[in-house]
Amino acid sequence: MVTQEQRRRQLAREKFLRQQQRRTSARRKARARNAVIASVLGVVVVGSVVSYATGVFKQDDDKSDKSDAAAATPSPSAPSKAPDPCDKAAAGKVKSLSYKKEPAMSVDKSADYTMKLQTTCGAIDIVMPASKAPHTVNSFNFLVGKGYLDHTKCHRLTTNGIYVLQCGDPQGTGMGGPGYTIPDENLKDKRLKGNVYPAGTVAMANQYNAQTKEGRDSGGSQFFLVYQDSQLPANYTPFGTISESGMKVLKKIAAAGESTGQGDGAPNATVVIDKATVTKS
Repeated sequence: MVTQEQRRRQLAREKFLRQQQRRTSARRKARARNAVIASVLGVVVVGSVVSYATGVFKQDDDKSDKSDAAAATPSPSAPSKAPDPCDKAAAGKVKSLSYKKEPAMSVDKSADYTMKLQTTCGAIDIVMPASKAPHTVNSFNFLVGKGYLDHTKCHRLTTNGIYVLQCGDPQGTGMGGPGYTIPDENLKDKRLKGNVYPAGTVAMANQYNAQTKEGRDSGGSQFFLVYQDSQLPANYTPFGTISESGMKVLKKIAAAGESTGQGDGAPNATVVIDKATVTKS
């Protein structure tokens, strides 16, 4: 006959095993997500994956044990794709452009510049002070002047951990660039308090790996627009601020969600930069 103490120990072991299974499953999912992101770009979204994975582990540790029936409840099906809120892209093709070295400095380092992205979802104006990130502003002034961003897709939206729309890749895969790299700049910007990139910030993607300390000064043409305060280490050059009207467009894009339902994928909104311009303010 099973005593009350033996039954108590059996229940404790079963509870422990269920917790271990949940933790193992969470770790497996996090590793898979990390592998996918690393294969695509391994830059901006790495921060979101780390934050998201940490949240899963913490939540699991704090989670009170529910009934076996609750543990066996199937996961909800993936959400249906949200309707596309954007217009059809303008006629034209992405230019295949590549350069061997960073362009010579041609911007006025004391001036502000405005990069206007005429997208299928609306216009997004980005004010870029050349004094804070001269190499970055100069690079976009050069590339935009060549039509580099015209007809390119914004290929990634993250809605979990960090909240950004990523653009600037002519390939639309997260692997493209202009053929040269530019140095990291403005990493001590006062706006980045507490390792938070505030909503409205525009910053460079790069190949920096915080664990190995490798990949500094590896920015190219890819950048991300922050539509909600995002916890990220100050490793990504902040070079611009989105206008109020541009933020409305960005939030419309974010509201449509992303394609995977997992918080990181192609935006459901078809975000294409029909035309980009840079002007001196």
